[in-house]
Amino acid sequence: METVVSGIRPTGNLHLGNYFGAVKNFVKMQENSNSYFFIADYHSLTTHPTPANLHDNVRTVLAEYLACGIDPEKACIYVQSDIPEVTELYLLLNMNAYLGELERVTSFKDKVRQQPDNVNAGLLTYPTLMAADVIIHKAAKVPVGKDQEQNLEMMRTFARRFNRMYKNDYFPIPQAYNFGESLVKIPGLDGSGKMGKSEGEGNAIFLAEDPKSIRKKIMRAVTDSGPTEANQEKPIVIQNLFDLMKVVSTADTISHFDALWNSCDIRYGDMKKQLAEDVINFTNPYRERIKDMYENTEYLSKVTRLGAEKARESAAQTIKDVREIMGFRKF
Repeated sequence: METVVSGIRPTGNLHLGNYFGAVKNFVKMQENSNSYFFIADYHSLTTHPTPANLHDNVRTVLAEYLACGIDPEKACIYVQSDIPEVTELYLLLNMNAYLGELERVTSFKDKVRQQPDNVNAGLLTYPTLMAADVIIHKAAKVPVGKDQEQNLEMMRTFARRFNRMYKNDYFPIPQAYNFGESLVKIPGLDGSGKMGKSEGEGNAIFLAEDPKSIRKKIMRAVTDSGPTEANQEKPIVIQNLFDLMKVVSTADTISHFDALWNSCDIRYGDMKKQLAEDVINFTNPYRERIKDMYENTEYLSKVTRLGAEKARESAAQTIKDVREIMGFRKF
C-alpha cells in the first residue's frame, strides 16, 4: 500500500469548493492508501497569526475534517508542530537548498509583490518545509493543486539531490496524486470563477455556515437579465448556478429550471430560493457534526495525541536513517 501525505493549512473554515475539490477525495484516499493528513500550523506563521487565532484555526480545521469523514482509525491525522523531526529535516534540507532556486519559486515572487513589508525567511524556504513534511514519511504520492505544482517539483528536486549527494537512493521521488474525474470544480457566487475565500467571503459557502447567511449570499449571486431566445447557451454566471445545483439538488429540480431557461420563462429569484434550500439541506448534517466535534476537546486531544504518536514513529525512523547517511554518528 503506497504512502500518501497531504497538508491542510489552518486558514479558516471549509467551503463547498474545498469539500468537493479535495476533502471528499481524502475520505476515499484513506481507504486504499497509507494516508497522513497534517495540519500545517508552522506554515501559517508566515502570515503572523496571533496565538489565539492560530490555536482556534487548528481546532476548527481539525473538527471540520473529522466531521467530513477523515477517520483517525484509517488515516493518521496530526498537527505539524507536534512532530519535531519535521523541523530537523527542514533544517537539513535547507543546507542543500540554494538561494537562487528558492527566489525563483513563483509563489515566493507573488508573496513578495503582495506583502513587501513581510518578506520573511519562512516564505523563502516554504518549499523546503513542504518537502520535509512529505518525504519525512517517504511518501510516494502527494495531492497538489495547480498552484502547487512547482512546489511539488521542488520536493522532487530536494529528494533527488539528497540521494545524489549522499549516494543513497533513500527517498522515493514523490509523484502527484491524481484524483482524476472525481475532482469537482465548484463555482463561486461572484460569477467569475471557482469558489474560494481569497475572492471574498461572499463568494464562498462554508460547511458550518448558518442558513440565514447562506440564503443571503445565494440571493445576491450574480445573474443577468435572462434568456432572450429559446434553448440559447447559458452565460457563465448562469451556468455557475446550474453547476452548483448539480452537486446539491435533485435531478428533477435541475431539469425543471433547465426547462424554464430553455423556454425563456425562468425567474432567477425562484431558482436562487430553491438553490439556497438545497444547499442548506446539504450542509445541515455537516454543520451539526462540526459543532459537536469542535466542542469535544477530549476527543480532539485524543485524535491529535494518537496521530502524533503514529507520525513520530515514521518520522523518527527517517531522521535516524538520514543522520546516519549524512554522517551524524555517536562516538
